[in-house]
Amino acid sequence: MSANKQSSSRDGAFHVLMRLREAGHVAYFAGGCVRDVLLELDPKDWDVATDAPPARVRQIFPDTQAVGAAFGVILVRVGGFSVEVATFRADGPYTDGRRPDAIKFVTAEQDAQRRDFTINGLFFDPVDNQVIDYVGGQADLQARVLRTIGDPDARFSEDHLRLLRAVRFAARLDMTIDDNTARAVRRHAPHLIRIAPERIADELRVILTGPTRRRARRWMRELGLDRYALRFAKVSASVDSAANSVWDTFDTPSISFPLALAGLSAAYALASATETASTITADLARQVHHDARTFLRLSNDELDALKSILLQTASILSDPHPRVATLKRFLAEPTADDSRTLLAGLMRTQAAPHGVGDTLTRLDQLSQELCAPVPLVTGDDLVKLGYAPGPDFKTVLWNVYDAQLEGAVSTTSEALTMARQVLDNR
Repeated sequence: MSANKQSSSRDGAFHVLMRLREAGHVAYFAGGCVRDVLLELDPKDWDVATDAPPARVRQIFPDTQAVGAAFGVILVRVGGFSVEVATFRADGPYTDGRRPDAIKFVTAEQDAQRRDFTINGLFFDPVDNQVIDYVGGQADLQARVLRTIGDPDARFSEDHLRLLRAVRFAARLDMTIDDNTARAVRRHAPHLIRIAPERIADELRVILTGPTRRRARRWMRELGLDRYALRFAKVSASVDSAANSVWDTFDTPSISFPLALAGLSAAYALASATETASTITADLARQVHHDARTFLRLSNDELDALKSILLQTASILSDPHPRVATLKRFLAEPTADDSRTLLAGLMRTQAAPHGVGDTLTRLDQLSQELCAPVPLVTGDDLVKLGYAPGPDFKTVLWNVYDAQLEGAVSTTSEALTMARQVLDNR
């Protein structure tokens, strides 16, 4: 978020907070925005907590949306921004490991006690310029320690997704995890399988793609979350250093989610076999595609990208000296950059067959050329010449296009002549 937009977002939240106070209610900034300001980070959102019940919030503000009224949460629109206003609450039992069965409205101090980690249980009074800390969050921020509020077993039993949130916060904020909290994460790790796949995927999109992804991966391994959160990748009990290094070689600040998943799949495929990239095959791509659909419920676009990255990688690994046409088809795929990143990672681990390094050099050179020209010949052209459509059409058109990519034919006339020769000699 830009500085101007960030300032406007805070101004909008401050306006909401002051209106609540003018109406006679207690209101503070709450949660992550307080934490980030104390860490001198730019908050993504500015949330407000208040003693005003949801119905009262909707009376005070003309433009609202009840995004979570059952849990005391109202979205207030002001100045082009949306501000989440939550009523101080205490939670009842969490029988589904996700959300409370019931809530009751309480004081700010009681509200702080139901939150997940001490660093997220802080309030800030902007009028008195005072941090309100009922849970020891400021001390933990200073010590860079992530700790649950109260009993860690109780916090993780309430919402199992907090297991992954612990990793996200520890990695993003470069914190250690309190020993009692870490032991509780390990005990509760199997409960991740009770969480909806979509919610797991939402956390992994953040954990596995940003600049702190390596720290996050280390925490996931150390806390035993891999085998439950990454079931699509067939996580092995022990992952050798060579396989881990596939992941560590991705040197860009951020990577796409499909590449993150493809890299993990490749890493675990290597770890479960001998240290050779021959284990990354078309069969692996299809299996990972199926399992990612089952265990993460990804969008079709993400699933297609994941499968494409692994298929492209497998095609190069199975043929260390591919034709120019094969390389140009590779580069024409939307996932070509991610596939090249994965191949380069395999090269750095010395898991790729001899010759792949030369292939990557050729790909770099060819990437400067037009790799997906309009085909000189189509099926309609062949029909106009009097040929009946059939299974041979696809093969003929593929071969003619390969010849076009390699410069063997450069005009429609030459391409049609080649197609006729193939079809007439069937």
